[in-house]
Amino acid sequence: MFIIRHKNIFLTISLLLVIGSLVPIFMYGLNLGTDFTGGTIMEIAYSTNLPTKEEVTNRLVEAGIESPIIQTAGTSGYLVKMKPITEEERQGLVIALAGSSTPEQFQVKRYSSIGPSIGAELAQKGLIALVAVALLIIAFIAFSFRHVSRPVQSWKYGLMAVIALLHDVTIPTGVFAYLGHFQGVEIDSLFLTALLTIMALSVSDTIVVFDRIRENLKNKISQSFEETVGQSLDETIVRSLITSLTIIFVLLVLYFFGSASTQNFALVLIIGMFFGTYSSIFLASPLLVTVYGWQKNKLKAKS
Repeated sequence: MFIIRHKNIFLTISLLLVIGSLVPIFMYGLNLGTDFTGGTIMEIAYSTNLPTKEEVTNRLVEAGIESPIIQTAGTSGYLVKMKPITEEERQGLVIALAGSSTPEQFQVKRYSSIGPSIGAELAQKGLIALVAVALLIIAFIAFSFRHVSRPVQSWKYGLMAVIALLHDVTIPTGVFAYLGHFQGVEIDSLFLTALLTIMALSVSDTIVVFDRIRENLKNKISQSFEETVGQSLDETIVRSLITSLTIIFVLLVLYFFGSASTQNFALVLIIGMFFGTYSSIFLASPLLVTVYGWQKNKLKAKS
């Protein structure tokens, strides 16, 4: 009952987190990567004689590449991002990057090129996917909870879950807007994949709590809706925390010891899982109780 008794505090914290995330999004915008704006990504590796970033930059400029972005990829290579190039330019670029290295010493581990129109289409489809997932979640939860329409309608469970999801995806997006402005971190297709993953994991955790509320309402453990929700949270909070922390520990290992190309992906998931766990426990259910309180006050006003 502690969470429900102090629900206004937790709801205020969530509101401040969302506002704090929206500020950099609207102030700085999102630093979209080549996946959305179009461009070329090449991951290269050197088994010996690893050149410095400055040397790689000079080789790229000499090959006619303007304003390349170079990131360290592990301990023996680099991730190069640049404008879209032709096949002929790619062949010349490989020769320039290899320098004096032999084919055994230099390797192109990954190469992809995306045109601007394809990037825009990918961004549009990604946003459609996010909206579609949210609508499907409302429909699924409303259907699953159709036999629990009192004292709160079933579709409102779905709505509360989606509000929690918006909270979960807004915060990491705000963090990456900040990182994109000050550290040049880009938003790519892996970022969208991470957001969809966060939505799936977070709503799963929220449904576990809601399902316990549904069971306790059917069993009529209390005449008070607030007490029913509070006890349901007490019964599920340990399970939610253990499950989420287990996933977060794995993601931390991936972030600190994994490939540089998946580092940002892991960071999005870490932030999303942390605040997704928070929203499942401290946001979704307290919102449900708040909505119930508004309904009750309306009925009293009418009578």
